[in-house]
Amino acid sequence: MSQQATPVRPAPRSRLRRVLPLLIAAWLVLEIWLVTVVADVVGWSTVLLLLIAGVVLGGMVIKRAGRRAFAAAVEQSKDPQSAQPQTGTTMTVLAGLLLIVPGFLSDVLAVTLLLPPTRALWRALGRRTAKRVLNSTAPVGADRLADAMRLQEQMRIHRPDGKVIQGEVVDPAQGPQGSHGPDTDYRPPLTH
Repeated sequence: MSQQATPVRPAPRSRLRRVLPLLIAAWLVLEIWLVTVVADVVGWSTVLLLLIAGVVLGGMVIKRAGRRAFAAAVEQSKDPQSAQPQTGTTMTVLAGLLLIVPGFLSDVLAVTLLLPPTRALWRALGRRTAKRVLNSTAPVGADRLADAMRLQEQMRIHRPDGKVIQGEVVDPAQGPQGSHGPDTDYRPPLTH
C-alpha cells in the first residue's frame, strides 16, 4: 500500500509582499496622471525638458554621493581607528535614483530625501523600522528582511579580518568574578 505524502503548505506571504504590487501600480498611475496634468498646463516640451533635467540632476547627485563615499573610504583606510564618518550616501543615492525615474512624485520624494529636516525624519523612520525588524519574532526563513538584518547585526560582532574576539564583560567595581584581585583563572589560548 502506498502512503500519500501530505502537501507542504508554503509560508504565508507578509502583508507588504501582498500589497506591494498594488502600491507600485498605483504609484505608476499617479505619475502618469500627474505628467499629463502638468503637460496640459505648461506644454509637453516643457515637461520633456523637466524630465531630462531630472535625469541629469539625478546623475549629478549620485556622482557627488559617490565622491563623498570614496573620500570617506580613503580617510578610513588612512586611519582605521577613527570613527567612520556619516556620509548619508545611501539616502543621497536613493534620491538620485528617484530623480532619474521619470515623474514628478518621485522627484518630490527625492527632494525630501535631500533636505536636512525631512532627511532626519526619513532616517528616524528607517531606524525605527530596522529596530522593529530586528526585534521580530519571526522564525528564521520566514521573513527575508528580518533574516538580512539579523545577519548584518551578527556581522558587526566580527572584526574586519573576520576573527572573533573572545572576552567577558567585567564590572569594574567588582572585578573579575566578584573578586578584588587579579584574574588568575586558566583560559585556553586563542587560536589564530
